[in-house]
Amino acid sequence: MKKLTNRLTLLATLFALNFVLQSCQQKQKEETKEVEKEVVVESEKAEYFLLRPEVEKAYGYSHAVKIGNSIKISGAVSMDDEGNPTAVGDIEQQMKNCYADLEKILKHFGCTFDDVVKEDIFTTDMAQMLEKSAYRAEIYKNGFPTGSWLEVKGLALPEFMVEIELEVHKSE
Repeated sequence: MKKLTNRLTLLATLFALNFVLQSCQQKQKEETKEVEKEVVVESEKAEYFLLRPEVEKAYGYSHAVKIGNSIKISGAVSMDDEGNPTAVGDIEQQMKNCYADLEKILKHFGCTFDDVVKEDIFTTDMAQMLEKSAYRAEIYKNGFPTGSWLEVKGLALPEFMVEIELEVHKSE
């Protein structure tokens, strides 16, 4: 009888010890999850970029925002540093000016056009845009991103014929 009692006591002790260890492991997992949450929140802090601070502040937008590995770039139009339209009436040159500005933004974040995953183009003249679109092959040498082309009635100023916005994924 004494052996049976000792065995039951030992078994109960082992069961209790196992329960305590599992509780400690569960608490450790919860603490680890809290630390992971803090790291994720910290790494996803938004970084804002203004290409033309005076113009962008006046119109109320940021030209680009980076969160984690994703960068959203507002539509680029053909303008000078004061916000005046350039290459008026020349859609091809306007497109080249847009890509030049977009390249500056990409370089700021250590990216190239190879990192672009989506490109949306808005134009007031789709026929001309289609005629001049071959220029894009000089920009996207390793394949084109996804995206949409839309003909619109108008852009921010009547002189703008094309606006190009990008979504970028920066590989670490």
